[in-house]
Amino acid sequence: MINKLTEKIRKTHAPICVGLDPMLSYVPQQIQEAAFKEYGETLEGAAEAIWQFNKAIVDATFDLIPAVKPQIAMYEQFGIPGLITFKKTVDYCQEKGLVVIGDIKRGDIGSTSAAYATGHIGKVQVGSQEYTPMGEDFVTVNPYLGSDGVKPFIEVCKKEKKGLFILVKTSNPSSGEFQDRLIDGRPLYELVGEKVAEWGADCMGDEYSYIGAVVGATYPEMGKVLRKIMPKSYILVPGYGAQGGKGKDLVHFFNEDGLGAIVNSSRGIIAAYKQEQYAQFGEENFAEASRKAVEDMVADIDGALQAAK
Repeated sequence: MINKLTEKIRKTHAPICVGLDPMLSYVPQQIQEAAFKEYGETLEGAAEAIWQFNKAIVDATFDLIPAVKPQIAMYEQFGIPGLITFKKTVDYCQEKGLVVIGDIKRGDIGSTSAAYATGHIGKVQVGSQEYTPMGEDFVTVNPYLGSDGVKPFIEVCKKEKKGLFILVKTSNPSSGEFQDRLIDGRPLYELVGEKVAEWGADCMGDEYSYIGAVVGATYPEMGKVLRKIMPKSYILVPGYGAQGGKGKDLVHFFNEDGLGAIVNSSRGIIAAYKQEQYAQFGEENFAEASRKAVEDMVADIDGALQAAK
């Protein structure tokens, strides 16, 4: 799967993914009204509104991008109907040829971790039948429990040719409470980065490892260090746009080949129509606003990478 992601990034010249992290408040009124008319103001109605919103954004942007990243919590909040929409979104994006990064941030030990891996990137046996429950191409994993929590995911990755992005240095303001703590004089995130590189060395694609890392755009200097520690790991970079990251902050996340990183933007794209610079599109044309936001993001990152050469 890492080979497919790399190929699609080369083809689109867009090292970005769209975060399909919808809140109901992002969904234009006309979509909500249509969903509620059919299903009422219910969990099913909310899930339908989210589904129609996602579908419109994917239809407007899929030819520009290599990947999407649905955040499962935004679907779980609507219960079982929300999870059905999550699965429909994964399937639809894959039908459109997109790589799907399931942002699930799971992390546990033993059989529990193995069950998470099976449910999201593996296959489950039911009697004589085999099923693909969620079917994402990559998932995000929390390494706090150590190798016991990560290795079951790695085993499924090897079997299914899927991939992981392991949390190393996250973009949120309080991440340093733990991640920046010094261990033998070095920050914890560097030690986690070394472990990611170690795990990844045993899971290589043609150029890059199946095992990547999450490093926030809001910490560019740390990204520079981690890029050197994990030269063969793709870095998923959250924090662009709404959280403050800009193209110029991202240069050091990439390798000299222009690859090695994929930058995520969520509400900066899916709720672009709410921003002043895209207000001219209006609520009716929210998907077109999202397309323009993608084009602007690609240009910003490309410009920064070209300027750094």
